[in-house]
Amino acid sequence: MNGPAEHPRYAVVVPTLGRPSLRRCLEALAAAPGPGPARLVLVHDRPGDGGAPPDLPVPEALRPVTVVVPGRARGPAAARNTGARRAGNVPWIVFLDDDVVPSETWRTDLARDLAAASADTAAVTARIDVPLPGDRRPTDNERNTAGLATARWITADMAVRTEALDAADGFDERFHRAFREDADLALRLLAGGWHLAEGSRRTTHPARAADRWISVRQQAGNADDVLMRRLHGPGWRDRAAASRGRLSRHRAVTAAGAAALLCALTGHRAAALACGLGWAAGTAEFTLIRVLPGPRTRQEITDMILTSAAIPPVATWHWLRGLAQHRSVIPTRPARAPARPPPADRAPGPAAPTGETRRTEGTAARQEAA
Repeated sequence: MNGPAEHPRYAVVVPTLGRPSLRRCLEALAAAPGPGPARLVLVHDRPGDGGAPPDLPVPEALRPVTVVVPGRARGPAAARNTGARRAGNVPWIVFLDDDVVPSETWRTDLARDLAAASADTAAVTARIDVPLPGDRRPTDNERNTAGLATARWITADMAVRTEALDAADGFDERFHRAFREDADLALRLLAGGWHLAEGSRRTTHPARAADRWISVRQQAGNADDVLMRRLHGPGWRDRAAASRGRLSRHRAVTAAGAAALLCALTGHRAAALACGLGWAAGTAEFTLIRVLPGPRTRQEITDMILTSAAIPPVATWHWLRGLAQHRSVIPTRPARAPARPPPADRAPGPAAPTGETRRTEGTAARQEAA
């Protein structure tokens, strides 16, 4: 499975809940020509699945290098750390999600990406393709998934230098969802003097079918944004090229709705009407900007009306929850790159800022497992 000695050795880590998409991901990985992984680590992270490892759909060509390890059901950041500790002694670890499909030339392209990486390159990202339907306008969920194609750093397919991952003590396991854990790692690496590069390999991330309330559940990410601000300061969005979203508008709409109810209960009818009109206007505007780009089917319009009313208070609740939960978090510590002589065409950069952060189980546990 391994390529010639001149190709950088790598392991692949795939956190999975055992979804059907895993089969297609692994089949594409196995079928691609080029140097294969020294190890494939599947972290089975479904809650409550104890005992023997499950029988996952590993292609025959990958079985000799595959290990299946149980996760701790604490989210993808923790699962990736678990997988990285079982990756063995390799210079690179490639993190894949179980719902992506590597391209037909993925392994060859990956080898070229890793070989071209400079000594201070901590990670090499892939180019993510999100296919959208060609016969109709995309739904709200499909448009949200399509945003992955322009994300600056995304662990759906990211190769990370093991040395850099150890310097960062792995992913921050306080991020329990598949949200912001990749941007947090990237900002810590950049602050420590590492470089992040864009690779040439391509990976497809299909837009999965989802139920009506997926957009409401995604509002839990507002608590993760509070954590990002605590860790990286108020300018973290600009450094991470992250959208500012609509949280301020959601708070205003929620406040108007709450005020309308309070005024109505206390007999202030005129004030209740004014606040109610403000809530209705804000909700209608939000619904409209979500409906117009979509397919405008009866189901999509119904979904947008219902979820546009639910999202503002849910987003506000998660923001308040994040403020309370992360009130004691201190600024993060940069993942410092080792001191190396700078290349002739690159002047030494400024010293990285200092700070403190919680350490995960990263380096020591990885050495113990290897």
